[in-house]
Amino acid sequence: MFHVKHKAPHILLINPWITDFAAYNFWIKPLGLLSIASLLRENAFRVTLIDCLDFSIKTQKYGDGRFFKTKIEKPLLFKSIPRNYSQYGIPEEILLKRLLFIEEPDLICVTSGMTYWYPGVFKVVEIIKKLFKNAPIILGGIYATLCYDHAKKYSGVDIVFNGSGEVEILKLISGITKFRIPQSLRARGLSEPEAEFRIDSLPYPAFDLYPQFDYVCIVTSRGCPLRCTYCGSPFLTKGFFRRDPLKVVDEIEYWTNKYQVNNIAFYDDALLIEPSKHFIPIMKEVMKRGIRCNFHTPNAIHVKEIDEEVAGLLFRGGFKTIRLGFETSNKDTQIETGRKVDNQEFRQAIKHLKRVGYLGEEIGVYIMIGLPEHRVGEIEESIAFVKEAGAKPMLVEYSPIPYTPLFEKAKRMSKFDLENEPLYHNNSILPCQWDGFTIADYKRLKEDLRRG
Repeated sequence: MFHVKHKAPHILLINPWITDFAAYNFWIKPLGLLSIASLLRENAFRVTLIDCLDFSIKTQKYGDGRFFKTKIEKPLLFKSIPRNYSQYGIPEEILLKRLLFIEEPDLICVTSGMTYWYPGVFKVVEIIKKLFKNAPIILGGIYATLCYDHAKKYSGVDIVFNGSGEVEILKLISGITKFRIPQSLRARGLSEPEAEFRIDSLPYPAFDLYPQFDYVCIVTSRGCPLRCTYCGSPFLTKGFFRRDPLKVVDEIEYWTNKYQVNNIAFYDDALLIEPSKHFIPIMKEVMKRGIRCNFHTPNAIHVKEIDEEVAGLLFRGGFKTIRLGFETSNKDTQIETGRKVDNQEFRQAIKHLKRVGYLGEEIGVYIMIGLPEHRVGEIEESIAFVKEAGAKPMLVEYSPIPYTPLFEKAKRMSKFDLENEPLYHNNSILPCQWDGFTIADYKRLKEDLRRG
């Protein structure tokens, strides 16, 4: 008697477009989705990836660059805003061609980024529902987690996954497809409580699913021990978990040796926390093995951890893009938002970075603007303070994030319905503008910085 050997389920993974007034590719990759792809493959699922953002028109020397963009009609809520609204990433006709040539999926997983990018998510869902009528759709990611009720009500998907953890989603997919996972999770140490955060037990993200790639993204930890009032990290990841430093270096070596990758961006929220236990051993091992690579920190690193040794390792280890999370020089605001750093610590960090060889214009310092009740005078003072210290101020617009302490304050003072409409979280519209800080103030500050 012959037994028919059934194919393993085919899972289609999609990273949607960005829909916004502006977007730039600061080493953006759907790292969570790529980690899920690796775990699915390791457990015998067949996987196809379509990344709608994998379509840059101009790439800089370190791999960052501008997305291709298509001007689209603005959401009705934004009609009064005199700016173009665009869909960033692959042209729609190319996406349709790619979808038409892939095998019918058994299940589709769509990820999501910022809460106010959901129109791009909804459009992708609408397209795939027409093409693949029988495939269930799971929506996960940041928007799905922070705006779970909104996603359930309006996205049109079958399941909204509002959690984090590759193992959890693997089990969900296995249950839906009724495909028994052949590899024992227990054998990999993934079956214990909070196992999804044992990222050393997970395979490397599936960057090889891209036709080509000139950079990769790495996380050496998940979560953050700090509690900044504007940040959603504590809600998105419960707890703080770090990888074995040597295994981090193994991964760096894997990408640089096997794929000749020259640029690596760290996605950590807390790369420098307790540097003697984590960052310092990583970078010493990188240099010991002779690994040559350009490293980047688009998520910003913690200022107070930068002493002479850390600064030296950043410079000698190959960190080309240094971004510091400073936010403000106002002492009261520093205390109110979480006591992440003070002005003296900032000055010392800049001195250490410049002493080891960084130029002032190479040290980008994030200054947050548009916080609830934020005065334009405070922002001007912060800009002047950063310049005086010899670094480069970079304005970062505040986006209200659900479940953060500051979100409640933002809801009270904003003229927009932040609670029920995620589009109003868009930092480009300055959701918390008021008499003390207006769009006109913002434009003037940006222009002043451009002129130097």
